[in-house]
Amino acid sequence: MRAAAFFDLDKTIIAKSSVLAFGRPLYREGLLSKRAIIRTAYAQVVFMLVGAGEAKMEKLRVAMLGLITNWNQEQVAQIVRETLDDVVTPIIFSEAIELIESHQDAGRVVVIVSSSPEEIVRPIAESLGIDEIIATRAEIDAAGNYTGQLAFYSAGPNKASAMRAMAIKEDFDLSASYAYSDSVTDETMLRTVGNPVAVNPDRDLARMARAQGWPIKKFSHPVRMRSRLAPNARSVVAVGALSVVVATLWWLIRRRRSRPGSMAI
Repeated sequence: MRAAAFFDLDKTIIAKSSVLAFGRPLYREGLLSKRAIIRTAYAQVVFMLVGAGEAKMEKLRVAMLGLITNWNQEQVAQIVRETLDDVVTPIIFSEAIELIESHQDAGRVVVIVSSSPEEIVRPIAESLGIDEIIATRAEIDAAGNYTGQLAFYSAGPNKASAMRAMAIKEDFDLSASYAYSDSVTDETMLRTVGNPVAVNPDRDLARMARAQGWPIKKFSHPVRMRSRLAPNARSVVAVGALSVVVATLWWLIRRRRSRPGSMAI
């Protein structure tokens, strides 16, 4: 059996709420009003300072469902894809990237488990080289618009249930697997695996982690994904570019030599 590493997204892999981070792009596309932007900014401050308890998560869920009703799914997905680098990649924790890579190097399957919509989670996962996600799925009508209802809400105990279902399907050994989260609302997610880890924990999760003897990690260095190319990957890009230049020059030389009366170089 294989082991897996399950990562919460907000304040675990990235430094803020992934949903709230897209407030400005959605406003520019006419999907959010100025009033909604102000509420989004306020919610972001609250999220960063005090975390998201169950009551706050439920309030946010209801508010978001009311907000997105009749939005077009493909339009939202396109906005996310087009603005991902500007909105999300500057706030990805370098410590999270290193930890993800270490699990992949050890042969573990990495999975993002987030209450955020799959339209946001999947592009982020793909940018990090992660294939598997568990995310919230909204109901879509025949026209491709959100109905205001959820097909699956990836939060609280639902995260743990989805992890167990994935473990059965993918033959994961949960006792040998890892889970990372910042919030006490993910207690069941953390208890589902044999190696739970608290990352930037809120007060209640920090207290629980100390009582249970769980490791506590502090991530504090957000970076752009492109900066992770330096220096090794950047040198690979440089070698590739140089190869193209050399190949082009070689082709020009061969072409010139093949012409009648041309001089050798």
